[in-house]
Amino acid sequence: MKAGTEGSRRNRSRIIAAGAAAVVVGVVLSGCSAGTQASETGPDGEKFTLSASSPEPGTEIDNINWGMYAEPFSLDYAYAFDYPDNTVLSNVCESLFRWNSDLTTSPGLATGFENPDPLTWIYTIREGVKFHDGTEMTAADVVASMTRHISPEVGSFWASSYQNVESIEQTGDYEVTVTMAQPDYSFNASLVGAPGVIASAKTLEEAGPDYGNSTTGVNCTGPFQFESWEPGESITLDRFADYWDRDLVAKSKQITFRMLPDANARTNAFQTGELDGGFMIPSNAIDILRANKDAGDLYFGTDSSVQSMVFTDLEGTFKDVRVRQALMMAINRSALIDAAEQGYANETDALTTRNVWNEASPEVVDEAFEALPSMPYDLEEARKLVREAGAEGSKFVFATASINAAMDISVRAIASAAKEIGLDPEIRTMSNDKYTTLFSDPEARDGVDLLITSWYLSANEPLEMYSVLRTGDFSNYGGWSNPEYDDLVNAAFGVQDPDERALLTSKAAELAAEEVVWGPLYETVTTMWLGDRITGADPSINYMYFPWAAKIGGR
Repeated sequence: MKAGTEGSRRNRSRIIAAGAAAVVVGVVLSGCSAGTQASETGPDGEKFTLSASSPEPGTEIDNINWGMYAEPFSLDYAYAFDYPDNTVLSNVCESLFRWNSDLTTSPGLATGFENPDPLTWIYTIREGVKFHDGTEMTAADVVASMTRHISPEVGSFWASSYQNVESIEQTGDYEVTVTMAQPDYSFNASLVGAPGVIASAKTLEEAGPDYGNSTTGVNCTGPFQFESWEPGESITLDRFADYWDRDLVAKSKQITFRMLPDANARTNAFQTGELDGGFMIPSNAIDILRANKDAGDLYFGTDSSVQSMVFTDLEGTFKDVRVRQALMMAINRSALIDAAEQGYANETDALTTRNVWNEASPEVVDEAFEALPSMPYDLEEARKLVREAGAEGSKFVFATASINAAMDISVRAIASAAKEIGLDPEIRTMSNDKYTTLFSDPEARDGVDLLITSWYLSANEPLEMYSVLRTGDFSNYGGWSNPEYDDLVNAAFGVQDPDERALLTSKAAELAAEEVVWGPLYETVTTMWLGDRITGADPSINYMYFPWAAKIGGR
């Protein structure tokens, strides 16, 4: 999720005592059908291989039915902070720059930029681009769209990306200048995502607070345009005939996103053809779908997501860092990967994947990851830490939702691990939609001590992750505060050299890991199912901000 539900934007280890492990294994087995086959392995013994793309389509098609696990919170880019929101919105609204499937960037609604001094960013805006209402995009629309992120009245979830922005001005018919109060070399990288989305200034003003809801929709420049939103059921987009990028004109006349919260129902719908495709395939369905080659194809691709525990209340049971360390050490993460993800994940001690550090040299990145403390599975040491902290018998509320089997298994495993070391967890199950609000609404988190997130990064900049753990940040859900950490992150923003910036970021990452602000469990891969009617999409996390559906056509 970006947060989210995983929602928005790395991991490693093992799981629980023998009895609890047996329970988890039983849950996994009960979720498999008799036809489940062992997963395939490559020539080097790998469980899966990554694909850069799917085959090119041969024909245009009339429609696509795409499955999602939850309904978007909003289609307003200022509040699009989770997988469902951005999966839809990326096909309707575009950013100043594009995030490609290999996580490189290229021109989008801006054809280029200049950075003449540390405080100035000048953007050249693409000419001849039309909004879905037929009006032409100008620099004024860019200024209006970007300014919303610094407006207290809007309350953008992405305001932290604009933390150092002093002014946003139109300096030409197709030129916009952003002036910084202090240097910020992460700002430009953020403009491939929601912080760089451009919408019609006229529509933003006319719709006001209703912009992006189910009745108003949005007015942007993407290859699809908003058609309808049936709350709780579906969102339909139609192909936009006047789309500016003739190489990316949608090959389908329409796409309908259908919300199926039940993971088994989604999996069945993939196999029957009721749904043509989907991302985030439930892990316990992967082998089933891989075996059913007549129904379609399953792809694995580049991801920037890490499954982590988020401690949302640092005043209660998890106030003492020893208790947080103990819970991490009580989880056998390698066994958790096998049970929850069927092995389709990798262990990590980091809150970011390596691929978002790609501007720094490999040597610096190696050093950053090697410096992170590791908390190996050790029940005895974990019990000792809980006793030393005086936390035996301490209660905590663990929020969850039945998004997929992996989440159900992970929550049960973590709760069992907590009991093994003397803690007293209460699992609080919510609807999928309600769970997503935990990442955007502080009131929704009242009384919640722990949750799980699959946190993806939406730019090639690890500071995006570590900035959210600063004092007072919107996504600092536990209210953690460390002045030394804040100073490191804030200093990193102002460093232009990628290696020097990465070194400061790595020191901050080490501090956050030592205090276990969030607990990394494992890093995932992007999974994508394409049924037997369609092909063309890329299996990459860039689907959050790239118009991926435009590439889909008939086989």
